[in-house]
Amino acid sequence: MEAQRLNVDRSDRFPSGPTDRAQEDRLLFQRYLATRDPAARDALVERFLPLARQLARRYQRAEEPLDDLIQVASLGLVKAIDRFDAEREVAFSSYAVPTILGEIKRHFRDRTWSVRVPRDLQELSLKVDRTIVAMSRELQRSPTVPELAEKLDVTEEQILEAREAAGAYRATSLSAPRGADELGDTLADTMGEEERGYDLAEDRATLDRLLQTITAREREVLRLRFEEDLTQAEIGERIGVSQMQVSRVIRQAVSRLRAAARAEDPGGPGA
Repeated sequence: MEAQRLNVDRSDRFPSGPTDRAQEDRLLFQRYLATRDPAARDALVERFLPLARQLARRYQRAEEPLDDLIQVASLGLVKAIDRFDAEREVAFSSYAVPTILGEIKRHFRDRTWSVRVPRDLQELSLKVDRTIVAMSRELQRSPTVPELAEKLDVTEEQILEAREAAGAYRATSLSAPRGADELGDTLADTMGEEERGYDLAEDRATLDRLLQTITAREREVLRLRFEEDLTQAEIGERIGVSQMQVSRVIRQAVSRLRAAARAEDPGGPGA
């Protein structure tokens, strides 16, 4: 009923000619701002919604659904309606366009980038994307970096930086398949893992070198103790000496290995 009443009121008060559209807009705004009538607000939104959709299409990108951009632009339109001063001698569209564009750019800056990128670089990246689409249609080919730089009045380095920053717009899931086969390898399967074998190989090479500084008997005792995990008594039985002698050999061998290691790396641990 409220909408019907508004329609009746509009037909009574608004001239029907297209030249009177600005006056009709002003009367609608005066009514809404004076009464905060929801029906008047809905009528204003419906009246200017094509403008919001047009601006949303201007910023459409392959990675961003158009419906989402239209929703953001519509929110900007509502904010513009609520903030507009009908007493100012300015057309509402002139006020609404920067408000809606600001909402769209804020959406791209705060909601859609997977990696935080400086605002000026984000805006340049969006401009470059739009310019590439427009120039590709015009030239029937992809524009070169110098052509883009000349068109946007920036340096070639800025164009390259903007194109590189565009890679931060969307992150790819590590669970995504590498190819068309959904059951095939994922991107995570191609990532390297921490390889401890290199450290072990380096340690082994260092140990082999240090073992050359002790006698063959000492090396055999250490091998039986630390590789085969024999007790000192078992080692003594195998090589024909007492447990006390085995203990003395181990202490002497370890002490000589430590001294050799310090000689190789004077500033190392334990120096």
